[in-house]
Amino acid sequence: MIDRLQKYCGVFPAFYACYEDDGSVSVARTKRLARLLVNKGVQGLYVGGSSGECIYLEKEERMQILEAVMEEVRGECTIIAHVACNNTRESRQLAAHAESLGVDAIASIPPIYFHLPDHAIAKYWNDISDAAPNTDFVIYNIPQLAGVALSPALFREMRKNPRVIGVKNSSMPTMDIERFKRIGGEDSIVFNGPDEQFVAGRAAGADGGIGGTYGAMPELYLRMDALVREGKIPEAQPVQAAANDIIAALCSCHGSMYAVIKKVIELREGLPLGSVRLPMAGLAESDLPQVRKCAEMIDEAIARYCR
Repeated sequence: MIDRLQKYCGVFPAFYACYEDDGSVSVARTKRLARLLVNKGVQGLYVGGSSGECIYLEKEERMQILEAVMEEVRGECTIIAHVACNNTRESRQLAAHAESLGVDAIASIPPIYFHLPDHAIAKYWNDISDAAPNTDFVIYNIPQLAGVALSPALFREMRKNPRVIGVKNSSMPTMDIERFKRIGGEDSIVFNGPDEQFVAGRAAGADGGIGGTYGAMPELYLRMDALVREGKIPEAQPVQAAANDIIAALCSCHGSMYAVIKKVIELREGLPLGSVRLPMAGLAESDLPQVRKCAEMIDEAIARYCR
C-alpha cells in the first residue's frame, strides 16, 4: 500500500449524532464524544453516515456536527465525512463544506429510492467529488439499505477518478472485499462495513473497518485490529464472537440500536448523548434492564480480552 493511504488503516467508529435533551444537535456533546473516542486510540472517525442518522438530519445540522468534530480533534486522527444527500446539489454543498474544514476524505452512498443506472450513479459521485477537488473520495456500498449494489464495472469506472481511493463495503459477502481490493490494487483502500465480520473482513483483505457499534466498545475492535495485524486470527475470533453477542443484545430492544448504544455510553462513560431523531424509535422504559445488561457484557468482554 502506498504511504499516503496508511492513515486509513485501522478502526474508524461511525460517529453518532449527539443531541441535547430537547432533540437539537449538541455541539458540546459532539465534542465530548469525539474526544472520548480519540482518547481511546481509534485511527479515525467516520462522521455523518448511517450511525449519524444522516438521512433524518437537516443539511445545516450535518455541517454543525462536522464542524464540532473538526474543532475538537482535527489533526489528531483521520476524519472521513459522509456527505451524501438524496440530491446532487446539497451533496455538493456538504462536500465543499467538508473540504473547507480540512477533512481527509469524503464518502457517499448512491442515491436511494429510485434505482438509477450505473452511469447516473457515476455522475452523481463524480459531481460530488468535483465539489471537493482536493479531497479523497470513498464509495459507500451498502446495498441492503441503499437498494443498489456497487458492481465491479461501476467501481472500475469510478477508479478513473483519481480522487476515488476505495470503498467502505457494508455488503455481507466477504468476497466483495476481496473483489474490490483486487480491482482497486495496492493504491486503494477497502473498509470492512458489517461489524459482525470485522475479523473475517480483515482476513479477506480489508485495510480497516468502519462500524456503527465500534463507539460502544472501541476497546474490543482495537484489540481485534491489533491481533489481526499480528497475524493472530485464531486469537481474534473469540473477541469477535463476544462482540457479536453484544451486538445481538444491542439489537434486542424496543428502541433502535443507536438509542441503546447512546444510553450504554452514558452508563459506561458518564456521557449523555441524547436520544435519536424521529422517526427512529427511542428507548422504552422496559428497555433499561437490557441496556444495563449490554453495558455489563461490554465491561466483561473488555476485562477478559483487553487487559
